[in-house]
Amino acid sequence: MDATTYTAPPVVDRYRTRALLVGVVFFLLASVLAFALGGPVQFFRSYLVGFFFCTGLAVGSLVWLMLGHMTGGAWALVLRRVLEASTRTLPLLALMFIPLVVSLFVHPEGHSLYEWSDPHQVEQDAVLQYKAKYYLNAPFFIIRGVFYFLIWGVLAYLMNKWSAAQDASGDPRIRSRMQDLSGPGILLFGLTATFASVDWGMSLEPHWFSTMYGLLAMAGWGLSALAFAITVATFLSRQEGGEHVYAPRHFHDWGKLLLAMVMLYAYFAFSQFLIIWSGNLPEENTYYLRRLRGGWEYVGLAIILFHFALPFALLLSRGLKRAPRMLGRVAVLMLLMRVVDLIFLFAPAAHQEGQEGFRAADFAYHFLPMVAMTVGLGGIWLWHFITQLKKRPLLPLGAPDLKEALAVEEEHH
Repeated sequence: MDATTYTAPPVVDRYRTRALLVGVVFFLLASVLAFALGGPVQFFRSYLVGFFFCTGLAVGSLVWLMLGHMTGGAWALVLRRVLEASTRTLPLLALMFIPLVVSLFVHPEGHSLYEWSDPHQVEQDAVLQYKAKYYLNAPFFIIRGVFYFLIWGVLAYLMNKWSAAQDASGDPRIRSRMQDLSGPGILLFGLTATFASVDWGMSLEPHWFSTMYGLLAMAGWGLSALAFAITVATFLSRQEGGEHVYAPRHFHDWGKLLLAMVMLYAYFAFSQFLIIWSGNLPEENTYYLRRLRGGWEYVGLAIILFHFALPFALLLSRGLKRAPRMLGRVAVLMLLMRVVDLIFLFAPAAHQEGQEGFRAADFAYHFLPMVAMTVGLGGIWLWHFITQLKKRPLLPLGAPDLKEALAVEEEHH
């Protein structure tokens, strides 16, 4: 197969149109559900789940792209165009950040998405008054958000620009340039992802804190992005010409990385739980008390089983990792469970004093609008992703190791 002719197959146009249609319909449905069940605050809370998930796909792809440039290998080379297309959706996500900014100024009947953004609640809480002076205030929140997207956008722009230049010229110096940027870029990802997760997630409960939260967010974003990239590669491998590009050895490598990310996220999550539970401090353990009673414990059990135990057991199999269809199904399961995990992290923050926790009616209050909103925003994001994917060949034509990456090998050493 001629690599220069390997572009996105025509069938993706049909999925592109469907993604946009499904995204718009589910966004409108989620908006109606959220406003009907809980008003504007529930709309913003549902929106946060979808926004955080989609941002993880793009920013997580950015860090995998930089890791690929740093380490090399066929696993990164044949996946590069999928990762680059994901990173080019960051301008859309920057626009999606605007509703979170609006949420800072919407406080119906004393309720708000972020408690610290409501002046009336801050006036009655000495802790919030102190935090508002230095960090938790609307102007600084907006400035930090713009800064995060600026850093991610610049990194994505340079990586994509240099990759296109490498295709055009084949200049070997461009490879070194991308490697030189990737090292500091990974460091910047760690810093910005940590602060973004604190701003957008942990500050939903401003009296609680955890030094593990940023690590959880980074691992979650990396896991989501890798699972999505594997899903796309599985789809492309089933199209004409794709079987010559995405070989079993590539899926084997991606499956090992996915197994590592599943274990890493579980390790971070359990470490946070163990430290807080053993410390048993009132300012810390209320986070888990809200999530281990009233029905939320069953959601947590589902996460343990389907976010860790089942994929861990399946991914131990060498045969499964080399089978695109089977590995693709595990990747889809991880994407679904990432949404459930985000709901588990964000929804109980709406707990009000005096409530017993999760009630039967809360399934409709939390899960329905949050899942629908994630499908809505995810569909719109997927439409933009496919648009970007179609703009370039699906292989980095100027990469010096492309022939080796596409070579068929009996065994991978």
